[in-house]
Amino acid sequence: MAVKPYRFALAGVAATGLLALSACGEAPEEEETGGEAEASFEACMVTDSGGVDDKSFNESSWQGMLDAENENDDIDSSYKESSNESDYEPNLLSSVDDGCDFIVGVGGLMTEDVNAVAEDNPDIAFATVDGFSEVENVYSVQFDAAQSAFLAGYAAAAQTESGSVATWGGMQIPPVTIFMDGFVQGVEYHNEAKDTDVEVLGWDVDAQDGSFTNDFEDAAGGKSLSETFISQGADIIFPVAGPAGVGAVTAADENDDVLSIWVDVDGCQSLADYCDTILTSAEKNLAVAVRDAVLAAYDGTVGGSYVGTLENDGVSLAPFHEFEDVVSDETKAELEEITQRIIEGDESLGLESPSSPAAS
Repeated sequence: MAVKPYRFALAGVAATGLLALSACGEAPEEEETGGEAEASFEACMVTDSGGVDDKSFNESSWQGMLDAENENDDIDSSYKESSNESDYEPNLLSSVDDGCDFIVGVGGLMTEDVNAVAEDNPDIAFATVDGFSEVENVYSVQFDAAQSAFLAGYAAAAQTESGSVATWGGMQIPPVTIFMDGFVQGVEYHNEAKDTDVEVLGWDVDAQDGSFTNDFEDAAGGKSLSETFISQGADIIFPVAGPAGVGAVTAADENDDVLSIWVDVDGCQSLADYCDTILTSAEKNLAVAVRDAVLAAYDGTVGGSYVGTLENDGVSLAPFHEFEDVVSDETKAELEEITQRIIEGDESLGLESPSSPAAS
């Protein structure tokens, strides 16, 4: 790993949805009216904790809602923010009362509430993001994130100079531990294939036991936990914790020989000011999955499921951005080969996550 390159002042560009204006119908002869025609399909989102601008899964899911709105003039998107788990049910019920045609609950912790409200409102279409449902009017959006995390783990093992990397989570739930499983297994495969001995701190796949902040918002706690791993020798940190993960990025930023790997979205886009400390990101293409779910609901699709994988571009490893010239061509070629082997289902890689939708 090279010393971090000079930090460029990158201007953040806010992604905003531009709602297309529909032309009004012919006005009555007695009176002229103007303005926007009302959208006929109300798509509503309930966020998990962390807010709609969490630089992670809430923000990416909301972008998907806006993308669907931009693509179809008849769709109008709105959201309600949850501060904690006690807000899930009230926000979902409020969305029902608002007359929403399609209600998207973001985060696996909300799935039980989505199921309950959906069962009581069978004429409304729902979706659960990062959760699985068997309720007929709930569409399940899941991601085999172990696949992208496996690539991130392999890249971390290839780039570490200390021989020690770390991962930690926000809460010990399947949408989090699936990333941690894949990351550890990616490191283990690198050790096997390249005869290295890179150690992973923070997560034991076999025991399903490790380190968590127990929420998704405590960036200070995330920084403290990351600093502990840095003191133990880790020079690459992979937090799976939404906004709390920013603590790992800032801890890495304050240590010249430490890097981070971001999660869910491309960290160099969501945390542009810290791009020079983010090696890469294990992505879930939430925006596309949510957009497609909204458009499908508008077309009348109710229920069903989707699993994002490397094969369907539902998950991916982000570009190396400022580390493009630091990561060797050999490592890049190996990552491309591993990607194809994962797509082909090569079991010899050792990729198997207890949390994976593909494994259930």
